Amino acid sequence: MANAPLNLSIGAVADAAGVNVETIRFYQRKGLLDTPQRQHGEMRRYRPSDAARVKFVKAAQRVGFSLDEIRALLKLDDGSHCDEARAMAEQKLDDVRSKLVNLRQMEVALEGLVTDCCATKGKAACPLMASLHSD
Repeated sequence: MANAPLNLSIGAVADAAGVNVETIRFYQRKGLLDTPQRQHGEMRRYRPSDAARVKFVKAAQRVGFSLDEIRALLKLDDGSHCDEARAMAEQKLDDVRSKLVNLRQMEVALEGLVTDCCATKGKAACPLMASLHSD
């Protein structure tokens, strides 16, 4: 597909990938997608593989990879770097699990603050606000 003819407009690539045209341009500026050359003043034309690449980027973002990490993943996308890609995914999974632990701790702390706030109605000082001031 890399040798497929350049026959898609930027709008067609965006539609095929489920993004807007500005996303395509943004990915080009970030080096995630090549910018095709203009042929004799014509519009830039894209390959179907460009839409597939944008879909890959969006899918990687949905599972938490940053644009820098996605750039590194794209360099591994030749079928022979599965171990390296897996290592990146394992690191991302560790990061997600760490964030979940922190979020659960935040949930417990906020739940306690909300409970304290509701338990002291009518008092002059709000326990929630006082707790936030003390930290």
